[in-house]
Amino acid sequence: GAREDATAAAGPAFTVGAPDTGQFPFDVWGRLLGRIWRRPPHDVMTQGRAGGYPPLRRAIADYLRRVRAVACDADQVLITSGAQQALDLVVRLLLDPGDAVWVENPGYSGLRGAVVAAGATPVPVPVDAEGLSIRDGRRLAPAARLAAVTPSHQFPLGVVMSLRRRLALLDWAHDNDAWIVEDDYDSEYRYDGQPIAALQGLEASRHGGPGRVIYVGTFSKVLFPALRVGYLVVPPDLAPAIVRARRALDDHPSVIAQPVLATFIEDGYFTGHIRRMRALYAARQRALLAAAARHLDGLLEVDDDETGLHLLARLTPAVAARMSDTEAAARAAAHGVTVAPLSSYDSDDPGRQGLLLGYAGVAEAEIRAGAERLAAALQG
Repeated sequence: GAREDATAAAGPAFTVGAPDTGQFPFDVWGRLLGRIWRRPPHDVMTQGRAGGYPPLRRAIADYLRRVRAVACDADQVLITSGAQQALDLVVRLLLDPGDAVWVENPGYSGLRGAVVAAGATPVPVPVDAEGLSIRDGRRLAPAARLAAVTPSHQFPLGVVMSLRRRLALLDWAHDNDAWIVEDDYDSEYRYDGQPIAALQGLEASRHGGPGRVIYVGTFSKVLFPALRVGYLVVPPDLAPAIVRARRALDDHPSVIAQPVLATFIEDGYFTGHIRRMRALYAARQRALLAAAARHLDGLLEVDDDETGLHLLARLTPAVAARMSDTEAAARAAAHGVTVAPLSSYDSDDPGRQGLLLGYAGVAEAEIRAGAERLAAALQG
């Protein structure tokens, strides 16, 4: 089993989206950093590339083909300064002012922000048990230019997009000459069975070309947030335009970490770290479910989830009759507990009431104590 270690890097209950950075092998990282930068290769020192460091692009392509069934080669992988910059680049390049964009509702606010910044119009499309509703998308904005989705683990509801919906979404994009942005923000942390194959790879087998799916990934959640390295996987004919846009933005991403990360992946440390963290986070999810059953019964309905870094807890009718989820979050904060209200991710349906409970970056002792404090907040 995974080592449960209440390190200083483990945070307070129940911050959403935070990994446990105290478990990261900084000794290995530091050794690789020293080895590379004590005598750095000449091209690393003098030549930043807008697409990113070639060995890192190759390492990511190899990893994605093997683990996520993404159909790509290194030329299609473009390094960015985090996932948010990747999203920003894509929408600026592909959208014109006024273009409609399907966004998941409830969904990730950072994506909507990027769409608005590009002058486009986000159209909230309902998410149900199968993921984004293609039928509702067609009804609300039939001429949308882009759909932004989290199909492997929808944020914040945690549902996995069904195969039927994935195929319908791909067919819509190809029929309408539209684009799909696949945000694959935490799929490495799947606790039951193999990771779900990426939508991008499914497109290659169903439609061949031209590719309409742009895949976005990040190392912030799997390594540590301060790394600020994300990436895009784009269709081959789109790569040169994205590189030009990247160059216009800030020339090239910082090169300091890129050769270290490339070696970290090539030498097997990356997959080893994910394997250890998957076991640790699975144990922490079990601890949260046990603590919820003990302390939060009758207050919150907490379901397990085979993927991710947080659980969705719905207010029971008895609690919902007394307070909204935003009020519940405020009461939790007064008891020293951080939770995110589900309604804050919802554009037009505040009737969905729940709390997001992050567990990945929280030690088991704090999970148990946090559940007790949260119960006191909701009972008060």
